[in-house]
Amino acid sequence: MRRNGQPGRRDATVARQSGRELVVTRTFDSPTQAVFEAWTRPELFRLWWAPKSMGAVLSACEIDARTGGGYRLTFGDGASDSASFFGKYLEVTPPSRLVWTNEESEGGPVTTVTLEDRRERTLLVLSELYPSAEAVPDAAGMQAMAAEQFDQLDELLASQRRTA
Repeated sequence: MRRNGQPGRRDATVARQSGRELVVTRTFDSPTQAVFEAWTRPELFRLWWAPKSMGAVLSACEIDARTGGGYRLTFGDGASDSASFFGKYLEVTPPSRLVWTNEESEGGPVTTVTLEDRRERTLLVLSELYPSAEAVPDAAGMQAMAAEQFDQLDELLASQRRTA
């Protein structure tokens, strides 16, 4: 795929799968294990998750990526944290599947990330299943945020390939 005429750049696509589910897909030019580690190792996750355009700082990142483990992501400057996102891992199957809850609000979805090996490339499918149709966010807003986050993840993975 090409993005803005640039070879190698891939857009994240967002589709409404049902009245309660949004699905994001993106292919990365990295092995599945590397993509999985970027989702599960706090020192890597904090390098790509917060969209830079929002000026958000991920001041704390706790990830216990095992079935029954939990996570907590805190945005802010450390002195006055503005928002926290947290939940529990329902399933962790390295290096191909993560399922977690989003417990920071009543309308939080269950998120599933699957990683499919495509010969040194990885197809990522992220699904968010919401408790009601009313809780589902606008797909266009999610498209913009996912595109930026996954571009940042792509940059991190590329830098890891260069240093390997």
